[in-house]
Amino acid sequence: MAHSAPPPLLLLPLLLGRPLLGAPGQGSGTWSRFSRLPYPQDQLFLHDTFPDGFLWGAGSSAYQTEGGWRQGGKGASVWDTFAHRPVTPPGSPATGPTGGDVASDSYNNLFRDAEGLRLLGVSHYRFSLSWSRLLPNGTEPLNPAGLDHYRRLLGRLRELGIEPVVTLYHWDLPQGLQDAFGGWASPILPQLFRDYAELCFRHFGGQVRYWLTMDNPYVVAWHGYGTGRLPPGVQGGPRLGYRAAHHLLQAHAKVWHLYNDHFRPTQKGKVSIALSSHWIKPQRMTEKNIKECQKSLDFVLGWFAKPIFIDGDYPESMRSNLSSLLPEFSEVEKKYIKGTADFFALSFGATLSFQLLDSHMKFQQLESISLRQLLYWISREYNNPQIFIVENSWFVSGSTKRDDAKYIYYLKKFIMETLKAIRYDGVNVFGYTVWSLLDGFEWHRGYSIRRGLFYVDFQSHDKKLVPKSSVLFYQKLIEKNGFPPLPENQPIEGIFPCGFAWGIVDNYIQVDTTPAQFLDSNVYVWDVHQTKKLIKVDGVFTSKRKRHCVDFAAIRLQISLLQEMHVTHFHFSLKWSLILPLGNLSLINHTLVHYYQCFASELLRVNITPVVALWQPMAENQELPASLAKYGAWENPETIQAFVDYAKFCFTSLGDHIKFWITMNEPPVKNLTYTAGHNLLKAHAKVWHLYDKEFRRSQKGKISIALQADWVEPACPFSRNDQEVADRILEFDVGWLAEPIFGNGDYPQVMRAWLRRRNSADLYNFHLPYFSEDEKKLIQGSSDFFALSHYTTTLVGWEKEDALKYDHYLEAQMINDITWLHSPSRAAVVPWGLRKLLKWVKSKYGNVPVYVMANGIDDDQNMVHDKLRVYYIQNYINEALKAYTLDNINLQGYFVYSFNDKTAPKYGLYGYVANQYEPKPSMKHYRKIIDSNGFPGPETAELLCPEEIASCPECHLFQTRKSLLAFISFVFVAFIATIFLITYYSKRIEKRYK
Repeated sequence: MAHSAPPPLLLLPLLLGRPLLGAPGQGSGTWSRFSRLPYPQDQLFLHDTFPDGFLWGAGSSAYQTEGGWRQGGKGASVWDTFAHRPVTPPGSPATGPTGGDVASDSYNNLFRDAEGLRLLGVSHYRFSLSWSRLLPNGTEPLNPAGLDHYRRLLGRLRELGIEPVVTLYHWDLPQGLQDAFGGWASPILPQLFRDYAELCFRHFGGQVRYWLTMDNPYVVAWHGYGTGRLPPGVQGGPRLGYRAAHHLLQAHAKVWHLYNDHFRPTQKGKVSIALSSHWIKPQRMTEKNIKECQKSLDFVLGWFAKPIFIDGDYPESMRSNLSSLLPEFSEVEKKYIKGTADFFALSFGATLSFQLLDSHMKFQQLESISLRQLLYWISREYNNPQIFIVENSWFVSGSTKRDDAKYIYYLKKFIMETLKAIRYDGVNVFGYTVWSLLDGFEWHRGYSIRRGLFYVDFQSHDKKLVPKSSVLFYQKLIEKNGFPPLPENQPIEGIFPCGFAWGIVDNYIQVDTTPAQFLDSNVYVWDVHQTKKLIKVDGVFTSKRKRHCVDFAAIRLQISLLQEMHVTHFHFSLKWSLILPLGNLSLINHTLVHYYQCFASELLRVNITPVVALWQPMAENQELPASLAKYGAWENPETIQAFVDYAKFCFTSLGDHIKFWITMNEPPVKNLTYTAGHNLLKAHAKVWHLYDKEFRRSQKGKISIALQADWVEPACPFSRNDQEVADRILEFDVGWLAEPIFGNGDYPQVMRAWLRRRNSADLYNFHLPYFSEDEKKLIQGSSDFFALSHYTTTLVGWEKEDALKYDHYLEAQMINDITWLHSPSRAAVVPWGLRKLLKWVKSKYGNVPVYVMANGIDDDQNMVHDKLRVYYIQNYINEALKAYTLDNINLQGYFVYSFNDKTAPKYGLYGYVANQYEPKPSMKHYRKIIDSNGFPGPETAELLCPEEIASCPECHLFQTRKSLLAFISFVFVAFIATIFLITYYSKRIEKRYK
């Protein structure tokens, strides 16, 4: 299948960064390389497909899933013994299964598992053979029942056309070998493992092309024989751990040579070893920390990978740090071990990362889960081998049943990183294996977590496989061979209509009412001899002149910045608490009102339309006058009339300059009681009707309320339960205030039904008030447009996974898609969420005019070139264009949040440093979009828009007196010319007579 080329911005640096054939240590360049990749482009989701013939599979291991520990002549393994140790005091009640005695019962459900594989559509299935099922004591005689079981499994896989990837040893060493020889601590084990492998090759090799000798020898050696955390539980310390690893490497090499010498010519298969690793990143990008990161990978992955893939010996960092603890290979052994792998089999995920990695092996650096960087490191470190990912995934809680959203998004992240490693970094990955096919026993974590694509009820008798949402996700991914580009993912070309409002937002404008020097009636003299300062002359005054708007220097500066941006609208909020400090008309701050009048008139003078909110809640007293905040704020019905009186004063004082009103900007629904919301709605409606009846005809403005409306998406798109949660959150977050105004005059039915259910269960007692019929009529339709603020998108699900992110009241689990871009404050950058929201508004409330009144993202103050915000603005506006062009949304304006960093730190299009405003690249990018009125392309029809005429009263006077002013100007110029001519000729005559 053809794949798309990388985005142009990525092409050059990515080509330069492609791995070359490397030697040990070249992986150390990984950290600096990835720190230099273009941001945010390199972190964007890559819509592309995997190479043709890419292998997609799922995996499991014998002890985790088979069960049947006493069936068919199976012998005990070290895990059987370990799991049967008493872990609770005698006589304590059992709390459920503790080991793999039954697990998923795959031994008795072979065809059930095969049906799951068929449903997925995988190309391969990785599973392990139980050594103690084939050889109950670890050595011959062979158990015929075990042999027959695996033959039947391989036969069924062949019928389904599924390639088996078979692991000889996945941690379940026969207990007999541990008892007789001390397990992997004994030098006898490599030969016994070779004998076991020869049996497997002889009986199964004709049907198997991919063999793995063993899984994750790090865990077996270090925790089985060093720390004793895992079976066989020998606490032998580092020395015994390193000795066990030495024997594991020798055993692997013996088996590879056995296959290579005796079975490869006829069976034509490949043999490797499944090596597990973590990823580590430096605390700070220093040379010392990078060396420590390299050492960490040497001590875990390189411990086994370097002898096999490079030179037959341990990493230099291990040999120099461990001295006599680390066994030595003879020169003959080095040659024997070197090159004993036909591909690099990698295991990465929840088994080792953050769990079984010894903390000392991090060397004080930070563990991470970047599969892409690990793949690149392996490519650089080990001569660009073919890599087969034979185990990868994360986990969900043991209580999660069907909708495993967290698991899906980790899977999506890992597969996306694999795709980027192939397409961007040139890493040679040829297969991917999800872990695991079905839920099972998760080693030291027992049944407290789940990692399967299929759900298994461990308490049930029949152990049916129930597909989780991740099955549908993985199934579709396999069908498409990745993430092919979709039309909705592509940007479009086009422009917005004439008169489209291009705006910027400032929560509150900078108010500085300090009088200009020209308003000071005092007389001063300059003391040039001593103090060098102005000294006021007592008792001497000049005549005062009238105050003018140009006297406010702060206004001139802000207006000039707005002009530089080329916006057509500027949205800000008035301060109710400062205009009416007592909450009523008994005390009015006339100076501030005059300042607002001046600001609005100056905006109009330069053709910028002021968009003004009467009230915007902020932290202190919700920006209410102190007297209102003290007596209940919006809980108190008297606040309604106080707001109406305040609004009437504002309309009277400012209405000649302001034609675009917002009653309330982003009421805080997350912190609003139902009573307060009830009163707030009535206050809004009363103010709207006040304007409609008393001011609209003369002032000719429009007015509405602005609601915060982030999009809410079901975490599992295939889940009806998750969709119900998403719908519920939208109704509580947006519909609560929108439905009474834009809908039927009452609260959403979803809210009432949910609260009745919650209250009837005696869990909560929240009362959602009722409107009278008159109140419904008052509120319904009290808007001229739908104004919304939109910043991000949230994923929600119904299965409780993380208590810290679970909303018990609405029974909603917040989920994070880790493939999304995130800002420094962890806000998700999801441009398509805006389009979905706009479509939702239209579907709910009809073809109402819509304004996006605020849309913005925070950035890191040290982020070079402001790149995240440039990307954010570009793509959110493009999604708005799609809504307008493709979905016929009646979109009439878009406003970026925010104007500058002084009033909204980290959100501004202007930085503010050392009392100076500096335009960021995002401001210039937004200006370019405004100047183009969108994203015109070669085929975009030219839109001829009539020029708008300023509508301020002062400007209107100028327009109506144009002829008179022209005549006066002509007379003045003629007068000056006459005086000049008279003077000129008078001088000439005077010279002549002299």
